[in-house]
Amino acid sequence: MKPLIVLAFSAALLTACATAPTVYGPRTGPSSAGYSEYRLEAGRYRVTFQGNPGAPVNQVSDYVLLRAAELALRDGYDWFRVADRVTEQTGSSRGSSLSIGGGSGGYGRHSSVGLGVGTSFNLGPGPAVSSSVEAVFGKGPRPRDADVYDARDIVRTVGQGRASV
Repeated sequence: MKPLIVLAFSAALLTACATAPTVYGPRTGPSSAGYSEYRLEAGRYRVTFQGNPGAPVNQVSDYVLLRAAELALRDGYDWFRVADRVTEQTGSSRGSSLSIGGGSGGYGRHSSVGLGVGTSFNLGPGPAVSSSVEAVFGKGPRPRDADVYDARDIVRTVGQGRASV
């Protein structure tokens, strides 16, 4: 009986730790992972990428740049400037706690003392990460500013053949 309980507990722990990988692609619903964009005006988009819970922040940040680069190339531009950037984490964060308790009591001539130590760990996947940028597209030589990206370079380095324009 004990091995069965240990096996069930281990399976529950592994299930709690498992998360769906964040795959690059369009969002299919309000709580799904993926990119979405909104055209603000010609050559200017608001691009958002929502990661699954536990997705690395740098992966989500790279994917939002990848989508902006794809849009720039699709619309005939060479580079884009990030005019505004917001990265948010939502949901529960990982943490742990330790608690100590004790008590004493007596009945007649007998007395006792008890001490307990407990720990808890959040085994969930962590918070969901969302990154959003306002991208302004341009043509010709790329300006040498810090927030300006060459669209082809981003597709080549971040996309690594997994994205299509």
